[in-house]
Amino acid sequence: MRKLLAVILLACLSSAAQTLSPDLRQKIDKIASDTLAKTGVPSASVSIVKDGQIAYLQAYGDARLDPKTPAKPEMRYSIGSISKQFTAAALLLLQEQGKLSLDDKVAKFVPDLTRANEVTIRQLLSHTSGYQDFWPQDYVMPMMLHSTTAEKIMDGWARIPLDFDPGTKWQYSNTNYVIAGVIVEKAGGMPFIQFLREKVLAPVGIKRAADTDQAALGETDATGYIRYGLGPLRAAPKEGSGWMFAAGELAMPAEDLARWNLSIINQTLLKPESYREFATEIVLKNGVGTQYGLGVDVTSQSGHRKLEHSGEVSGFTADNIVFPDDRAAVAVLTNQDAASASGQIADAIAPLLLATDDPAAPRKIEQARKIFEGLQHGTVDRSLFTDDANFYFSEPALKDFASGFAPLGIPQEFVQTRQALRGGMTLRVYRIKFATKTLRAWTYEMPDGKLEQYQVAVQE
Repeated sequence: MRKLLAVILLACLSSAAQTLSPDLRQKIDKIASDTLAKTGVPSASVSIVKDGQIAYLQAYGDARLDPKTPAKPEMRYSIGSISKQFTAAALLLLQEQGKLSLDDKVAKFVPDLTRANEVTIRQLLSHTSGYQDFWPQDYVMPMMLHSTTAEKIMDGWARIPLDFDPGTKWQYSNTNYVIAGVIVEKAGGMPFIQFLREKVLAPVGIKRAADTDQAALGETDATGYIRYGLGPLRAAPKEGSGWMFAAGELAMPAEDLARWNLSIINQTLLKPESYREFATEIVLKNGVGTQYGLGVDVTSQSGHRKLEHSGEVSGFTADNIVFPDDRAAVAVLTNQDAASASGQIADAIAPLLLATDDPAAPRKIEQARKIFEGLQHGTVDRSLFTDDANFYFSEPALKDFASGFAPLGIPQEFVQTRQALRGGMTLRVYRIKFATKTLRAWTYEMPDGKLEQYQVAVQE
């Protein structure tokens, strides 16, 4: 049944692209273009899923600087550690097939690692194992310019004392996923990348993924760049083969990452119980949550369930956000490492994709904007507020609001970011963005429409 759903889904993808409204496309284009201009990152490739379909594909800037080549949506970019969720999916598939359990000890497959009889596969995937990270740096060290193997990585970082007792702390570690890849090979009976292509990528329609652990991307794809301080962009060095094994080796067009996101939303690859494991926050032995599942960050945004992961390898950074319950996702791939553009673009687009259950939002945003404009001039329409709120807006308060807000000028952005209920009132939260500062305003509205509160503070 899941395979049939996948086939139907894939048949619809080509006709479903580019379905966003012109206004939303314009906003997304401006976000991407402005961010590249501000950060100096050469290019970005963006895919949008909305209402359960690929709704927009666009590329911006230059994918290659010499010769200068405009970025195109079909070009491949390295996705870095976003690859980890594919490795997690491979192990979940093997668990469904009865070839392993995520609660198996690592010693069942790789017996000679440190405390392998205590660490579980689940702890590898959730970064709670204690195995030390072999690559916390944001650049390529000399040894990484030469080829290696998973065995050599495990020799150097998984056969030394653990950084902490298994399950007691969370610490991001690429070493965990190298070990996980070895387990996929032993339980799956074939090379890791072959298992990934046949069992994970192909079933969800990903056909153009490249294995950059073995070779760099070609001339028809994006080139990765590095910048030293404020200097010029330079071609980034390529890691030697073996270093990205199972932890960050995939490259693909943003469209293929959208196909992956759709498979998460529609649950077409794994069983529902596997997706629950994939997207459930791991809790440490002391009861503290990690905000991480199996290869994905597990958080929420304005009350919407959110799965996210970033990625970085030499020359590339990426960010991928999925809102499963909203049937929406955004993937952003860029071709400069140690840069924040991909996350900035994804974070700015994400709120535009979220449905609101507040039909009054447009009217309330306009009301909130006018109140703010009044505060910039030290005035307030007291008919909008309850007696309590009018007490809060004393003459000294209004003078302080005016002296602080007037110099900011006209907001570049005034949007609602959250709506909820509290104390019999409706809470609404707004983001007010200026060139040099971003503010947060929040209101409490009584059932009769009057405002019990209107407060503003700097957005942390």
